[in-house]
Amino acid sequence: MRNTAALLLAAGLSRRMGQQKLLLPLGDRTVIARCIGSVLQAGIGNVVVVTGPEGGAVRDAVKGFPVSVVTNAACGTEMADSVKTGLDALDASGGGEDDVFVCPGDHPLVLPSTFTAMHAAYRNDPGIIIPRYLGKKGHPVLFPRQILAEIGTVPALRDILRKHPDAVRPIDIYDEGVVIDVDTPEDYREARMHFFAAEHAAARHENRPNGAAAVAGGSATGAAR
Repeated sequence: MRNTAALLLAAGLSRRMGQQKLLLPLGDRTVIARCIGSVLQAGIGNVVVVTGPEGGAVRDAVKGFPVSVVTNAACGTEMADSVKTGLDALDASGGGEDDVFVCPGDHPLVLPSTFTAMHAAYRNDPGIIIPRYLGKKGHPVLFPRQILAEIGTVPALRDILRKHPDAVRPIDIYDEGVVIDVDTPEDYREARMHFFAAEHAAARHENRPNGAAAVAGGSATGAAR
C-alpha cells in the first residue's frame, strides 16, 4: 500500500475512561501500540499519529515505531481538527498518497486483513470505504484523499459523508474489531474479553495435532465446495 496513508487519531482526553485509555494494557502491549501494529502489518506506507497538547505520554509510547507524530494544538477539539493536522503533515511530507485511512486510536482489535480488504475494495471501486460488521458500521474509514481534504470546509467528518452520499461504499467485514472501542471502563473490559478469547482460540489452533488440523482443514474445504 505504498500510495496509501493512515492517520491514527490519538488526541482525545479520555474523559469517559478516567485515565489515558490509549496507554491501557491489552495483552503485552498498549492499546495505541496494537493500533499501530495492525496498520503497519497491513503494509501501509505512511502513518501519522496525531496527539493532543497533553499527549506527552502517548508520544513517548509510540517512540520506536516507524511513524510520524504530530500534535493537534487545540485541546479538546473535534476529531476533524486532528484530521486536518494529520493531512497537513502528509502534505508537508510530499508523499502524494491517493487514499487515506482515518483510524481512531481506541480501536485496538482491528485486524491487518481488514485494512487489506478495504484497500482492495477501494481499488476495485474508489470511494469512501466503511467497514460493516453484522450490519453495524465501524472504523477505520478509507477516504479518497481529494475528498478528505474537504475537512477544512466542513465542521466534522460526518459532514463529508453527507456531502458525498454517492461515494460511500460500505463493505461487509468479518472482523468484530471494527465496532469495538475502549471509550469507557466497560468497553475496556469487553475489549479485553474479546482479545483474550481470540488469543486462546489461536493457541488452541496452533497446538492442534497435525492429523486433527488436516481433518479440520479438509472439512472446511469440503464445506466451501
